[in-house]
Amino acid sequence: MTTIRPARISSVLPDSIAAEIGFEAGDAIVAINGTQPRDLIDYQFLCADEVLELEVLDAAGKIHHLEIEKDYDEDLGLEFETALFDALIQCNNHCPFCFIDQQPPGKRSSLYFKDDDYRLSFLYGSYLTLTNLPEREWQRIEQMRLSPLYVSVHATEPEVRIRLLKNPRAGQILQQIKWFQARRLQIHAQIVVCPGINDGIHLEQTLRDLASFHTGEVPAVASVAVVPVGLTRFRPEKDELIPVTREKAQEVIAQVRSLSLAFRQQFGSSVVWLADEWFLIAGEELPSESEYEDYPQIGNGVGSIRLFLKQFAAQSLPPKIASPKKLTWVVGNAVEKAFQPILKQLNSVDGLEIDMRALCSDYWGQSISVTGLLTGHDLLLNLQGQDLGDGILLPNVMLKHGELIFLDDMSIEQVASKLNTKIFPISGIEELINACIS
Repeated sequence: MTTIRPARISSVLPDSIAAEIGFEAGDAIVAINGTQPRDLIDYQFLCADEVLELEVLDAAGKIHHLEIEKDYDEDLGLEFETALFDALIQCNNHCPFCFIDQQPPGKRSSLYFKDDDYRLSFLYGSYLTLTNLPEREWQRIEQMRLSPLYVSVHATEPEVRIRLLKNPRAGQILQQIKWFQARRLQIHAQIVVCPGINDGIHLEQTLRDLASFHTGEVPAVASVAVVPVGLTRFRPEKDELIPVTREKAQEVIAQVRSLSLAFRQQFGSSVVWLADEWFLIAGEELPSESEYEDYPQIGNGVGSIRLFLKQFAAQSLPPKIASPKKLTWVVGNAVEKAFQPILKQLNSVDGLEIDMRALCSDYWGQSISVTGLLTGHDLLLNLQGQDLGDGILLPNVMLKHGELIFLDDMSIEQVASKLNTKIFPISGIEELINACIS
């Protein structure tokens, strides 16, 4: 049996029940009403009760027993160092396109963790393959109604999926989706298209198979995202993968759009959507905002550019700012053309000058790069010795979640020092605008 560690608290929300009681960062929850929580899901489920008996380990190593009365479902106001208090369920597949296997050695250990954990899928929308789940975890998914989950399907034909995942258990995917369907549970599916392996007739078969589960009040397959394979210069030799060309992107766009149109007529929904990258690689216009419905696959880069443009358009900019300001906005070159309307509007503000620098990633060896893959190395290579104005606007998708570290382990502080400038991490439209006009 896996060891369950006490759930260590990283922060206590102000004016919360926990703050009133006197919880501090460094304390840890051992048990709630006699049960040790395995993860954040257990914690949230156990804390829903009105009366809680907590066993708490403080930072000095002393055990405390507390009784708390509260409203049903009222949150205690605790945040934790990790969502999992036992071991991460690791991936036992060997997908040739796995980004973790396409990294250089010697970086921080967390970059090499290959998880296939349904709990992270439920909590955060990360993708899993369903090949690693023992029976007790299937039972827990059913009992706790952990839905929707996000599943990397890639192919529904058993032999094709086994070839991609390098795992004989991978061929069970259709039976597994039927399991979800029988229990009125849902998945969001993704397909990473690898030219020559799961494209063409195989892609059509996969999309038709998945769409067949988009029926009933609770469709077992709620949505499908089609994503191009991403390759780096660190990928293993003889991985049988071929980069997506402009012609291949155009072919996949035409194929998927034809099927999504048929699905829309049959189901009242497109069911399947293309990641923005397809249109950027193909040099084609992005779909209109209405085509994305309620953005069910936004976390997969499906419609994220269109939504960003929409949110920016809803903001109002001042006609001028009090004192002149010049900033350098760094983005991946994949979005350079799409973000021109935003750049034009920002530069229409009197006194504000924004210089967009759209970079590709030399670090990963890519000629077209999304913003989230740019590294400290790429910034230094392209920006050193240049006039960067009053500082750099840096989308925080380039950084480790919750920390100011790039994917190549360089820190913002290191990069700012070498560029002799300030770096302003920004998250979303409001922070972008505030950094520009405040």
